[in-house]
Amino acid sequence: MGIKALGYLVITTAKPAEWDQFLTEVVGVMKAAGGPKGVSLYRVDDRVFRFWVQEGGEERLSAAGYEVADAAALAALRARVVAAGRPVEDGTADEAAARGVSAFFRTTDPAGHGFEFFHGDRRTDAPFVSPAGVSGFVTGKMGMGHSVYATLQFEETHAFYRDVLGFRDTDFPRFHFTDDPADPGMGFAFMHADNGRHHSIALGEMPSPPSGSVHIMLEMKTLSDVGKCHDRMRAHKVPESATLGRHVNDRTFGFYMQTPGGFDLEIGCDPLVIDWQNWTTTAHLVPSEWGHVWAWQKALEEGQNA
Repeated sequence: MGIKALGYLVITTAKPAEWDQFLTEVVGVMKAAGGPKGVSLYRVDDRVFRFWVQEGGEERLSAAGYEVADAAALAALRARVVAAGRPVEDGTADEAAARGVSAFFRTTDPAGHGFEFFHGDRRTDAPFVSPAGVSGFVTGKMGMGHSVYATLQFEETHAFYRDVLGFRDTDFPRFHFTDDPADPGMGFAFMHADNGRHHSIALGEMPSPPSGSVHIMLEMKTLSDVGKCHDRMRAHKVPESATLGRHVNDRTFGFYMQTPGGFDLEIGCDPLVIDWQNWTTTAHLVPSEWGHVWAWQKALEEGQNA
């Protein structure tokens, strides 16, 4: 038994007011009540929170919290992580209660990215109401969305995700971003949990950014929701990281924008839902069917035309 889904994200920031405006006014998530001192919580559905934004001296995705089935599954996963030589810190009862879980532990992957694994998810009857009018976010059994990391320790980290944590490969491509025949390309691993989301975690073969993450992803219910969010991004002058487009492997339509933490947020809709129990790993040749012109590509084009 593997990972059920992505449950929540822990973000550390010295700019909590910027995160609050970004999440509520641009993305359209709902600020939640409660939270320890120095922590703001945000909802996208009936879970008590999905974003845990804590004040600190850095801008970083500190941890992605992934859910497992029960206490036995958590204990088995903890034992595998320890056997793999990774550090483990058990959350206290008070910390677990604050996170809306029964129990959890912290660890890191071989590249140093932070993770929390938990069981026993808490929900609320208070309705989700988007302050920006988003009709809703797609979560449920597929979880919050996905989180993407980068490391030059690609093979070791990928093996840790697969053999220790229990994620499974969905798409294992090598992308070439230039026309140079000598370009070795860049390896990627898109990996699914035990649900229909194409990938709940992904890994790129490149240096890890200071923010600790390449991007995170939220799925909105409709194309209109995505388009209106794109308009809000422009109105608030949030840097666009990649234009509207559609991916090849997971079929998601959407765009990318920069968060106050420096990593990107992908906003999308209409993705492929996989049969995760009978999936054969693919290896697509390009990341996008159309669109998704990245900011760095625009800068190169502008420099060439200057």
